[in-house]
Amino acid sequence: IDDAQQAQAGKSNMVECGPEKLYITPGKPSPEGGQAAAAALRRAIDDLRVGSIDALVTAPIDKAMIQSDEFSYTGHTEFLAKELDGTPLMIMTSELMRVGLATIHLPVADIAENISTELIRERIEQLNDSMRQDFGVVRPKIAVLALNPHAGDGGLLGKEEEEIIKPAIVGAYEDGILAFGPFAADGFFASAQFKHYDAILAMYHDQGLAPFKLLTPKGVNFTASLDKVRTSPDHG
Repeated sequence: IDDAQQAQAGKSNMVECGPEKLYITPGKPSPEGGQAAAAALRRAIDDLRVGSIDALVTAPIDKAMIQSDEFSYTGHTEFLAKELDGTPLMIMTSELMRVGLATIHLPVADIAENISTELIRERIEQLNDSMRQDFGVVRPKIAVLALNPHAGDGGLLGKEEEEIIKPAIVGAYEDGILAFGPFAADGFFASAQFKHYDAILAMYHDQGLAPFKLLTPKGVNFTASLDKVRTSPDHG
């Protein structure tokens, strides 16, 4: 049916995908449920590519049950990075703040070795571009968080700030991006410094998402830097 008929009927178009017979117990994880979720996601991506749908809103998945030989990703964002053009940037957004992540779904033990000046510089540029193109901020101010407590305390608590993060910020600023930092994360959020910036780049998942979810009761997970639009609930 066309859009007008659909609106008048008060119904939504549903697309069947996955096995014809699916036996699951609501609220109980199962491999069958995981396979059905993967099938629905792949069908949505196919429809997104050909233009049958305009945007993708994903619901939470059970990341343990969805794993298989055909689906071995740590989350939707990593899957989208493989299936769609672009290098995705995860942004948590609300009326109060916007937080982008330098690294996404990594074990804490692996975060430091996966951070580089090149990566942070790329993330700053992505965040800047998204603020301008997706959010209409003409000259966005971007705060970059430190990795270590107290922003490394001059090297006493880690050298990543001086050797990796700060050079990325300086390089971006010299190229005309209003990037500042690195800021110690605890004081940055506790003192409400975040209110003075259009976007924040956190170094890892919980550093950005814990204060975001605490301070913003309603938010959206937006995947930037793709050629398609994808959002999801912020609660995962």
